[in-house]
Amino acid sequence: MSSDSRALVVDNPYTGEPACNVALADDSTVGATLDRVREAARAWRTSKLHERIALCERAVEAMEANADAIARDITRMMGKPLAQSLGEVKTCAARARHMISIAEKALADVVLPPMSGFERRIVREPLGVVFDLPAWNYPLLTAVNCVVPAVLAGNAVLLKHSPRTPLCGEHFARAFAQAGGPPHLVQALNCDHPTSERIVADERVDHVVFTGSIFGGHRMVEAATKRFLHPCLELGGNDPAYVAPDCDLTKTVENVVDGAIYNAGQSCCAVERVYVHKSIYGRLLEMAEPLVRAYVMGDPMSEQTTLGPIAQPHHVPELEAFVQDAKARGARVLVGGKRATVDGRGRFFEATLVADCNHSMKLFRQESFGPILPLMPVESDEEALAKMNDSRLGLTASVWTRDRERAMRFARALECGTVFMNRCDYLDPALPWSGWKDSGRGVSLGALGFDALTRPKAVHFRLAW
Repeated sequence: MSSDSRALVVDNPYTGEPACNVALADDSTVGATLDRVREAARAWRTSKLHERIALCERAVEAMEANADAIARDITRMMGKPLAQSLGEVKTCAARARHMISIAEKALADVVLPPMSGFERRIVREPLGVVFDLPAWNYPLLTAVNCVVPAVLAGNAVLLKHSPRTPLCGEHFARAFAQAGGPPHLVQALNCDHPTSERIVADERVDHVVFTGSIFGGHRMVEAATKRFLHPCLELGGNDPAYVAPDCDLTKTVENVVDGAIYNAGQSCCAVERVYVHKSIYGRLLEMAEPLVRAYVMGDPMSEQTTLGPIAQPHHVPELEAFVQDAKARGARVLVGGKRATVDGRGRFFEATLVADCNHSMKLFRQESFGPILPLMPVESDEEALAKMNDSRLGLTASVWTRDRERAMRFARALECGTVFMNRCDYLDPALPWSGWKDSGRGVSLGALGFDALTRPKAVHFRLAW
């Protein structure tokens, strides 16, 4: 991936050839775009909710009609196996439709109890222009979390996608245009990072939603310091799992391995550190090893490929360094642990299983963002809980047990936004998605997600003197 003052060239992480070449906006283009989106926001705020719902449904249908082309663009730009890219289009549509289905209730006025001679209610007003900066790892899902709810709430959206997946922003804008939306209601913009920061600081922007790194989150907050903006940030995780002695071990191993390695481990809520009760630790390692070895690297356009290349070039040496650090501190690498190519092509990292880890290792202290499953034995629930909370990140955590009460004890004590029992690496659009600690701030999705995209207005009428 390279850029100059005029263009962004994204490489295909499998072939090494250019996947796309897009023009980068200059200051004049940015200013004109902001003016147009601002004007669209002013007009859209007076639209009726049924109009917004109908538009979003048509936009979803437009995305579905273009599913093959969208999926192929994703695979070319970031290396996700094509079957998984097609699955992301499907999940994107389902997530959008859930938010559409709850919009009427979630955006309804809150009418206070009757008071003689008065009417009191809370109405939810649109914010205006929402500046959305999604991530590349799930380029449709990290975008739809904001785009559809924002439009449903009466906002316009300026969509600046990751420079790894710029075409996805254009797919959203095109879908809303094909659906008959007002011009520039959902507008894609490709620009460099300093320009993004200037847009955050621009008074024509009313809200910022950012999905990405902790460093990027700090840049967003710094850019907003001279304004009273409170950017919504989803900044990734180092998500723990605890495997209790009473779990269904077969199902647990299958799900934890998949939770760590699906999408080449490039997921903010991927399983990144696993604490296993010592009584089942050895058996779990034996069961996990063949599953990790079974992943097939190759052309992500091929149906046989289950492990695609690593999207970002700098992540490959980082992953190697994580594994070497773990080995130096006493870990055993049972499977993988190295960069790889397939027939001389692609920047792959092998599916990797690392045993006997501890909290001195970077694998247990930092987000690795790769297909690595590191495990550590623990003596008890109490030790597992303490270790799970010993992190500066807090996005999700999972507990693998047959005992609901055990899972609930963990859920109440874990310092993170989502706690799973017998599930992981999943986002339910009916539930709020949020991060604790350095995993971010703010909420998206669910009914609470609309609160972040509107502002409350109190209506206090005296009807009789």
